[in-house]
Amino acid sequence: MKRLKNIVLACCTAAAGLLALTSCEGSDLYDVDSPDWINAKIDSINNANKPHEDVLVGMQEDVYTVGKTDFTSGFWTAFSKYYVVPDGQKWNAVFNLNLNPSDNVYFKNFALIITNDYDRSNTADYEEYGAFRFDATGDSAKYNSQWGKHLWFKYTKSTLLLSPDGDNKDANVQKLGGKVTLTVDRSRKDTFFIKITNGSVTKTYTQPFKLANLNKDATDTNIRCFLVPEGSYIDFLQTNIDPIGGRTSAKDKNPVSMVLNNVPAEVDLGTDLNKAMENVSATVTYEEGVTKTVPASELYFSAINDMNVAGEKTLTVIYNKTFKGENASKPIVAYAKFNVVQGIKSIQVTTQPTHKTYYYYTSPATEGIQDRTMAFDPAGMVVKATYNNGETGVIDNSKLKFSAVPASAGTKAVTITTENGKTAKVAVTVKASSCTAVTPTPTELGSTDNTTDWWKVFTNDMKVPAGETKSVTFTNYAGTSNWNNFVVILRNSALAEYGVVRADNYGWGNGYAAARLSGGQSDWASWLAAMNGSKVTVYVTNCNNGACDVQAVMHGTDGKTYYQYYLGVNTVDPSDLNFAFTVDHCHLVFGNSAAKRHYIHRR
Repeated sequence: MKRLKNIVLACCTAAAGLLALTSCEGSDLYDVDSPDWINAKIDSINNANKPHEDVLVGMQEDVYTVGKTDFTSGFWTAFSKYYVVPDGQKWNAVFNLNLNPSDNVYFKNFALIITNDYDRSNTADYEEYGAFRFDATGDSAKYNSQWGKHLWFKYTKSTLLLSPDGDNKDANVQKLGGKVTLTVDRSRKDTFFIKITNGSVTKTYTQPFKLANLNKDATDTNIRCFLVPEGSYIDFLQTNIDPIGGRTSAKDKNPVSMVLNNVPAEVDLGTDLNKAMENVSATVTYEEGVTKTVPASELYFSAINDMNVAGEKTLTVIYNKTFKGENASKPIVAYAKFNVVQGIKSIQVTTQPTHKTYYYYTSPATEGIQDRTMAFDPAGMVVKATYNNGETGVIDNSKLKFSAVPASAGTKAVTITTENGKTAKVAVTVKASSCTAVTPTPTELGSTDNTTDWWKVFTNDMKVPAGETKSVTFTNYAGTSNWNNFVVILRNSALAEYGVVRADNYGWGNGYAAARLSGGQSDWASWLAAMNGSKVTVYVTNCNNGACDVQAVMHGTDGKTYYQYYLGVNTVDPSDLNFAFTVDHCHLVFGNSAAKRHYIHRR
C-alpha cells in the first residue's frame, strides 16, 4: 500500500511539472485555441475569484450615529453630516445600517438626499435633485423609493424587489441591513451614477447625462449629499470626502455627559430599584461630540430617600465607561425625579368620556385598508383607582393607555390599561359618516399663470360639524415642483391650525404627527405632470374623537388615479373644525368653473 501511494504521488508531481512548463515563456496551457468549454471554465473561475466589493480609495474614519437607536426616528428628523461632492469627483461612504428587527415596513431604512450647494435651512436657495432610498419595489406606481424633479425612476436597478402587503410590510426588508457601501459618482463623462450595496443587495442609478447645476452661482458646481434614516439608525464609519464640520475620530473617548431616557414617573411601592429602572437608557456624549445610547445593564442606579416609603425620590445614575468600553478616567452622573406610589389594585370608569360616538368615511383612497383604526378620545372621562392599601383616587388620563378603535360600524370595547397592567373597559359606537359636497369661494384660487406666492390667497373656511364629511371637487393646475399643488388647511374659527397637508404627501402642525399617511409616488416627475389639469376630490371628516381625516382622489391627465390620505390628524376640537385651501405657484378651479380649459406652459 505504501508503494502504491508513492507511485500516485510521483504521477501527480510529474503532472504538476508539466503544467508549469507549458505556462512558461509566453506559452499558455489554456490559450485561445483551447476548446470553448475550457475557456468558459477559466472565465468562470476568474470571475469567481474577483473581489465583489469595490476598491475604495482614500477612506478616512468618520464615526458617529445618525438616528435614535431605539428605532423611533421619523423621516426628516435625523440627518447625517453634509458631504460636498465637486463635479468630476466621487464620494464613497461606509456605514452600518441598523434596521428594527420587529418592524418590516418596507420604507423604514434610509434615503440618500442629493441637493445643490446650500444648507437645507436656506429655504430661498436650497433645492433638491431628489431622494434615493435603499429599498425598491416592483410596483413603481404605488410604492415610493425614489423621488425628486431631477432623478428619474427608469434609470434605477435593484437586485431585491420588495412586494409590500396591505400593511406596507415585507420581511425581505431586513436584507437591507448590515454594512453598507455608498457611492455617488460624478467622475464619469456624461453620466451620473449612484450605488448602494451591502454585499447581498445592490441598488444602482445610472443617469446617462450629467447633473444640471442648480446653484444660483454658476461657478459653483458642487452638490451636497446627506443621509436620512426612518425607523432605523446609521452608525457611520468611513468617508473619502471630509464633511462640513470635519470628521469624527474613532479614537477612544471619555464620556462627558448623559441624558436619561424612559425614566418612569411613578414606581409602585416595594419595587426593586433596578427592576423599576430596567427600561431606562442613557444617551451618552463623549469627547469630540460622539454619542451612544447605553442600556440599563451598563448603568449604576441609586435613589435618595427610602424606596419603601411613598413620595418623591431623586434617581442618581452613574456611568464610567469610555466609548470603547474601558474604564473612564472620570465617571459621569445624571439625575432624575420619580415618585414611589401605592400600587394600583384595580381601576373603574366612574365618568364616561364626553364623546362616545365616532365617525369614519370610506372613499376610494381608503377602501382597501384592512386594519384601519381610530384613536380613543378620553376627554371628560374619569377613572378611579383602588390602591393596595385600600385607598382610592382619580388617575390622570395621561397616565393611562388606550386600545385603538376599529374603523367599522358597531359598538367597540376600548381597553384602558395602567402602567402596572390593571385594566378596565369602556364602550364607544362607530358609525359611517355622511358626505355633503361644498363649493368654496372664490371658485378660482391663484393666478392662472401660477405666479401666486405661498400663503397669499385662501378660500373661505368651510365648517365640518362633528360626524360629518365635506367634499370639494376641483381642477388642479400644478406648478413646476411637487409642492406646487393644492394645500388643505385644518383650523378652528380663530384660525389656530390643527394641521396643514399638501398634495405631495407632506404636512405639518400640532396634530399632523399623529396621522397615518399614504400617497407618496414612486415617480414624482410623472405624478407632477399628471397633476397639471387633474380632477381632484378632497374629503374632510370630523371623526368626533378629537381627530379628523383628509382623503384625496386625484384623476391624473395620464389616465391614472392617484390616492392620498391623512387619517387621525388630532388636537381637533370636534365642535370647531374648519378647512380651507391655499396654493403655492399653482391654481385651482372649483365647482362648475372647473369645466373651463386652462393651458399652463411648463418651464
